[in-house]
Amino acid sequence: MTQGSTGAGTGPPTPERTQPGGRPSAAAKPQRWASDAVTALREGARLHLDYSARSLWRVDRVIDELRREDPPYAAVESVLRGLGAYGGEVIVRETGGEWWAAGGDHWVRTPDGRLWDPVDEARRCFGGHGSLRLLCRDATG
Repeated sequence: MTQGSTGAGTGPPTPERTQPGGRPSAAAKPQRWASDAVTALREGARLHLDYSARSLWRVDRVIDELRREDPPYAAVESVLRGLGAYGGEVIVRETGGEWWAAGGDHWVRTPDGRLWDPVDEARRCFGGHGSLRLLCRDATG
């Protein structure tokens, strides 16, 4: 289980103001990143993602395929951010959690108060040490 850390001296992340529709403004960027990833995979790879926990199997496989191609990290950084945000959106929808942000980092806080860092988990998956599917299972279990 990977939970977000707040970093030394920064304190815990806090929810930002609410945007129209009731979602915290901390959700604006990750929602856009996730949406962009869904669109890119639908158009480029003909892969349909439906924001279900089951779809994270496919996301983990996409990240595994990227890793096997061995691109420089800088070339896939925004893709990984989008796939991590997609994983976070799945957790938000499955648990009723919310996005939190501090210092440019974004976490998902589940109703039980735990913090999850799906963007970092996507990076870990690219490194061969993570799984968005398992992160979601832990967050929803």
